[in-house]
Amino acid sequence: MTTLAALGFGYCVHHLVAGEPAAFSRVVGTARTAERLAVLPAGVEPVLFDGESLSAVLADALAGTDLIIASAPPDARGDPILRCAGTVLEAGQLRQVVYLTTLGVYGDHGGDWVDEATPPRAGSPRLERRLAAEHEWFAFGQKRGIPVSVLRLAGIYGPGRNALEQLRAGEARRIDKPGQVFNRIHVADIARTIRAVVDRRFDGILNVTDDLPAPPGDPIAYAAGLLGLPVPPAIPFDEAARDMSPMALTFWAANKRVANHRLKSELGVSLAYPTYREGLKALYDSGA
Repeated sequence: MTTLAALGFGYCVHHLVAGEPAAFSRVVGTARTAERLAVLPAGVEPVLFDGESLSAVLADALAGTDLIIASAPPDARGDPILRCAGTVLEAGQLRQVVYLTTLGVYGDHGGDWVDEATPPRAGSPRLERRLAAEHEWFAFGQKRGIPVSVLRLAGIYGPGRNALEQLRAGEARRIDKPGQVFNRIHVADIARTIRAVVDRRFDGILNVTDDLPAPPGDPIAYAAGLLGLPVPPAIPFDEAARDMSPMALTFWAANKRVANHRLKSELGVSLAYPTYREGLKALYDSGA
């Protein structure tokens, strides 16, 4: 049986573990605060990890871990997991690492297609740190002799986190930036991908994204149709940008279409929700 340590236990791992509760004999989950630890699902062993120091409890857990799913964000000093726990992981029984990162590292390509062979154009310190963390994990995997799967994720949606919920809460904004497109991915397809890379011991970079890069307002308009609500009026990007965070502005500055050929051809993953339409319709039908 497999011991999983989810370092930065979040939305994606929650759905992975909930979907296959018998897949792991032990699940350890970390969070940065006691408040976040308190809401981890039943059956997950909660361990505090603030990115600064390694507790004896976490060190002991990591020494017996077979699989790590890492999503803790890197800082200016690098990946906090490797900085604090690299020595413990090198000496333990670890067999595989899955690192969850972002398609944002490709940067802006003016709406052109990119794939895993496209050189990244991070364009911001935050995304440069993400790229550096990818390199750190690959170097660790080569040193340890284990596969490292770097999963670059599109915009994530699913139960409790989708355009339907935004519309119901009156929080949906249909921002209009002509020519802008984004890829998306349903959390169930992320879980499906993680299972595939673990089963195949995939080593390398993988784009985890749907088949349809689409304008940002399209999912909101489609969700409004499902709910029988009026489509929110378009807000010009220049107006919406006035109250955006620096992180959001970086996100909107990158325009690209991301291909998922490797996901489907090399990993054999068949997406349950190949576009936002199938995903939102299923969420609507389930009441999620």
